[in-house]
Amino acid sequence: MPRTDTVWPVVHDERAALVRDLETLTHEQWEAPSLCAGWTVHDVLAHLIDSATTTRRGFVRRMIAARGDFDRDNAVGVERERATHPDATLASFRRVVNRTDTPPAALATRLVEAFVHGEDIRRPLGISRGYPAQHVLTALRYQARTPESFGGGRERARAVRLVVTDAGVTIGSGPEATGTATALLLALSGRPVREGEIQGPGAGPVVRR
Repeated sequence: MPRTDTVWPVVHDERAALVRDLETLTHEQWEAPSLCAGWTVHDVLAHLIDSATTTRRGFVRRMIAARGDFDRDNAVGVERERATHPDATLASFRRVVNRTDTPPAALATRLVEAFVHGEDIRRPLGISRGYPAQHVLTALRYQARTPESFGGGRERARAVRLVVTDAGVTIGSGPEATGTATALLLALSGRPVREGEIQGPGAGPVVRR
């Protein structure tokens, strides 16, 4: 179980790094489709602001308003936080970099949020980042035991053996699905990965669409 004093510094570092990567984007880049289906790069950043400012009590009120529909709540949050001009949205994100608010979920979800949404933005723009392997592995393990209905990839990871090439560990048992921690995390989070990025006889179920 990750600790508060371990997770939040990583999350804050990832937010700050994302700010730096987004400071020079063109209008076309801001409107590029992200890896998160239906959202642009600008939309994902708005969602990150919304997530960073959501408290446990506020989340309950929002779920009541959204009638328990996570997708509806996320859409409302993006609309609320997405400024007309992306520079204004980025300025808002700068102001929440060091926040420690969180909805009522496991602390590991903050790592999942930081890494997966970071790649949602960076990969379509051709921006590379090396994430801290230890913490990506924590996020991967969490996604491997979290059902898809809650944003995880338990069904994808079921009955396969995840072989994490850059961490020297395996998760589960069965036919092997081999890839980096980041690639496996993206796949278990329902994101597309590059062709050949995850290999082995167990790759099919993990990267299924």
